[in-house]
Amino acid sequence: MIFETAGDWLESPQKRVLLFGMSGLGKTRTAALLRAGGWFHYSVDYRIGTRYMGEVIADNFKREAMKVPLLRELLLSDSVRIRSNITFDNLAPLSTYLGKPGDPARGGLAFDEYRTRQTQHREAEIAALLDAPHFINRAHDLYGYDNFVCDSGGSICEVVNPEKPTDPVLSVLSRHMLLVWIEGSTAHTAELVKRFDRAPKPMYYRPEFLLECWNSYLEESGLAPDRVDPDTFVRWTYARALAHRQPRYAAMAQNWGITVQADDVARVQTPAEFDTLIAEALERRAATVA
Repeated sequence: MIFETAGDWLESPQKRVLLFGMSGLGKTRTAALLRAGGWFHYSVDYRIGTRYMGEVIADNFKREAMKVPLLRELLLSDSVRIRSNITFDNLAPLSTYLGKPGDPARGGLAFDEYRTRQTQHREAEIAALLDAPHFINRAHDLYGYDNFVCDSGGSICEVVNPEKPTDPVLSVLSRHMLLVWIEGSTAHTAELVKRFDRAPKPMYYRPEFLLECWNSYLEESGLAPDRVDPDTFVRWTYARALAHRQPRYAAMAQNWGITVQADDVARVQTPAEFDTLIAEALERRAATVA
């Protein structure tokens, strides 16, 4: 790790962290707080949706617009422009494109098309993560930022192998940033499941996990693929996805970084308090290793 002790962290003139964990536990809130305190905020999901998947997202909008005669005419005459307005706080264009599998009458995608988009997301996420070191240098050399926070997506644990010492993504990230797991409690997990049940959203899944869930759901429900309610399927899958990701996050923290608790993160109100939280986590890790 680039910071081995609390002293290393507190005395460093250039602090660099990557926050990871389930969506909804405070990664983006913390990154925004640090940004307001003078840190450079690099959002992996924003980078995915603009640099790596911006074209396919816009093309999907155009494909739908071409079904409307007036919009088709305007597009063909180059009279209108269609693009996504993705922001750090609004990633809806990316999640909408990723979609959910199932009945097309209920907004679902054919499973093969869904898997294609999942693969696009995986490749884009890896590329966006590997771009982080470039942005560390760019933020410092071009804009004068000393401190850097990488706000990773919840699916980071799905595109790396935390048990492999030579993992090509984690090896790069750990050389440039301190990896920080925001760990939730059982109560947090229950609340995330309730929140997801109210508003189920598209997610990226590891290919083997997705195929296992899809086949199990079809067998359990007795439905044909094109009769599956997309929202029902992703609700059914969500709790399983949380359980699947938990040990992967834990391995990332154990082998590549440190752990902080979501409740403690929620109490952080200033960059100075964040510095203290990280220093305490480094002290705990040092004591455990010793």
